[in-house]
Amino acid sequence: MKFIIKKQNVVRFLMVSILLVLIPVQAFCITARQEEELSREFMKYILQHAEFIEDPVIVDYVNSVGKKIVSTLPSPTFEYRFYILNDYTYNAFASPAGQIFINSGLFEAMDNEEELAGILGHEIAHVACRHISEKIERAKKISLVTLAGLAAGIFLGAGSAATAGSALTIGSMAAGQSIALAYSRNDEIQADQMGLKYLKKAGYNGSGLLSSLKKIRNKQWFGSKNIPTYLTTHPAVEDRIAYIGGVLEENPELKNRKSNKPDHGFAVAHTRLIAMYGDKQTGLKKFKADIDKYPESLIAHYGYGLILARTGNRKDAVAHLKIALEKNAFDPDLLRDIGRIYFLDGQYLKALNSLNGALCMAPDDPETLFFLGRTQTQLGKLDNAILTFKKLLAKNPDYTRALFFLGNSYGKSGRLAEAHYYLGIYYQEKENHKNAEFHLKKALEKTSDQDKKTEIEERLEQVNKRSVKKKQDESKS
Repeated sequence: MKFIIKKQNVVRFLMVSILLVLIPVQAFCITARQEEELSREFMKYILQHAEFIEDPVIVDYVNSVGKKIVSTLPSPTFEYRFYILNDYTYNAFASPAGQIFINSGLFEAMDNEEELAGILGHEIAHVACRHISEKIERAKKISLVTLAGLAAGIFLGAGSAATAGSALTIGSMAAGQSIALAYSRNDEIQADQMGLKYLKKAGYNGSGLLSSLKKIRNKQWFGSKNIPTYLTTHPAVEDRIAYIGGVLEENPELKNRKSNKPDHGFAVAHTRLIAMYGDKQTGLKKFKADIDKYPESLIAHYGYGLILARTGNRKDAVAHLKIALEKNAFDPDLLRDIGRIYFLDGQYLKALNSLNGALCMAPDDPETLFFLGRTQTQLGKLDNAILTFKKLLAKNPDYTRALFFLGNSYGKSGRLAEAHYYLGIYYQEKENHKNAEFHLKKALEKTSDQDKKTEIEERLEQVNKRSVKKKQDESKS
């Protein structure tokens, strides 16, 4: 617990530091372009200090729900993206320019897509209403000295400081009065109003936002250490519950509307989150109980198979996934996960068969391509592996892990220039400047193509700049 609190304080301090760097004293009025620049810097620091869940099945599902809601906005100012942080605390927040974050703990506590959509709709509304820009504009007379004091108060966890974490909120006591860039009660109600409109247009009934808020409120135990982070970053939760409940009561057509959104996608992503990223013992107990209670449930066998594989019991894991597959023989997710487990167990030919079967039904699935490429590498099919990884990266350029294994496949095939090149990019993406520089320099030595040399030189320059900046930031802290 102490470690997590410290980590969150570091992130909060860094977020405020971004404000200090990017917003001049006389230029607090933030344009959409400036907000996007702030968002990029924000993300760089979050990547360094928070753990993301990068599972494509989960990430793609959450993004699909978020983008359904965004599609109802008349003319979105920003491109919205949705991320899951591997953190058991109950929280969700937005950065400038449409980056929405939800903690795995809050997602795990949800029961259906309505609840996920409710929280995402609220955060989307905060961004669409430009609440962040508005607060900064109102604070344009605050000096950098005062902002530095605010940052120090947040970093030290002073009682007078509001929590940062929801859309770059900061607060402190200065000059005898409270100065805040935090969400107000009115901001929260406005975000709920707009969020409910977006949800209705997207086909949701809005009840999920209400039930999610009640779960977050009920999570609050005695003692300040147990207050969910969401309650400190999103004020007036009781007022919000009363308001949303009133809206639903006054609109029976909304309250009684059954969601037209199927929950199978939610069930798969939610089950995967608990089984593969939650507490192992808790997961084992949950899915064993589900099997006992619902022996015919595809999802119960799916979850139990995934958690068994995670504990190392791969034989029984495959058995349960095959039971699930019998109930849906054309499910590419099940075939992919069976193939993944065979791969981890060293049964590469069985893995190859299962993964090829999954690929026939879902030819662009990134996780299937990833494990297919790794299986091909293990079987010595290096040319096939290289083609598989390249296809994966062409469709999913942010799938960083594939860069490492593509470089590895090139290395095993004796093509060292390409091996060092892709390994260099991999370490560059991971902000591992020392290894990135080593591999890119090796690639530069071994590459004869002049265009490729120019690109590598540009990458080396970027790596050096980032390395210098990181050292400067570390020296300041």
